[in-house]
Amino acid sequence: MLPTAAESPPLRVLLQYDNLTTVTKPRDPALDVLLDLDGQVLVVDPEGGHWVRFVVTQVPKSPEKPHGLDYSLTLHGPDGERLVGFDNAHPTARQKRGDPQDHRHRLQTIGVYKYRDAATLVADFWTTVDIVLRERGVIP
Repeated sequence: MLPTAAESPPLRVLLQYDNLTTVTKPRDPALDVLLDLDGQVLVVDPEGGHWVRFVVTQVPKSPEKPHGLDYSLTLHGPDGERLVGFDNAHPTARQKRGDPQDHRHRLQTIGVYKYRDAATLVADFWTTVDIVLRERGVIP
């Protein structure tokens, strides 16, 4: 049975602005894809000796991790040695505490990495992986 007019709450007039929300910065559309890679280990050569690993979690934003991510994307050789790594686990020698800690490892060198967004991080990682695998003669 329907309520009577006396039992119903008063009607409210909705205006076009009632559902307006303020977006200060658009969400990175590739972020969910990057987060879905967390825990994945992929073999990347026909012989099965080289593999990549993704560790990605959301963390509170901070000066060291302004994008709100804790990540490590790595390529490993047959002996387990890290050949390529993109991460933000620690500052490099040229970074100060309180600055973003994003950097990349390539063999024995470490350099600052300028994080832009999740899609660019993944693309830069795979580009570097391809370069190293070609240099090692693993892929043509």
